[in-house]
Amino acid sequence: MPQVTLEINGNSVQAPQGATILQAAKQAGVQIPTLCDDDRLEPYGACRMCMVEISKRGRTKLVASCLYPVEEGLSVQTETPKVKRIRKTIIELLWPAGQRYAPQYGVTSSRFKTGMVDCSLCGLCVRYCSEIKKANVLYLKGRGIDRRPALVEGASSQQCSSCGECFSLCSGGWVVSSRV
Repeated sequence: MPQVTLEINGNSVQAPQGATILQAAKQAGVQIPTLCDDDRLEPYGACRMCMVEISKRGRTKLVASCLYPVEEGLSVQTETPKVKRIRKTIIELLWPAGQRYAPQYGVTSSRFKTGMVDCSLCGLCVRYCSEIKKANVLYLKGRGIDRRPALVEGASSQQCSSCGECFSLCSGGWVVSSRV
């Protein structure tokens, strides 16, 4: 597969064409925080914790590194003031799932109140159930602060609980605490 050369935090990095910035960063040993990423699943981009600042043709913008494909000559910065500010807000919005990154970004609590305090809506449980297990018994129901994982009508909580494979993916604890 052809290689693409890009720059991450001032260092030249080679990555396979079609790879994402997050994949290229991991390969180069650069840590980018994520909440909804799992190497076994298709990129999703729900949490936006992996935002980075890219520059190309003299313009900069913020992108989700888990979704954005590498490009020849792309310049990526993973810890600009703008990126750090966004990550701090995301940590607060996705509390308690974001707490693992809170000390790194100086966040001590959340100023936001949400409908579900124990679900970051990362979709890992739903995606695992669909993509890996092919069971399709979970989905994200509702909108806004009312959005939450739920069982598909006709699926039994016993069927979901007896599998339990997605429990370890849940960063907020919803799946485990609710016993779906």
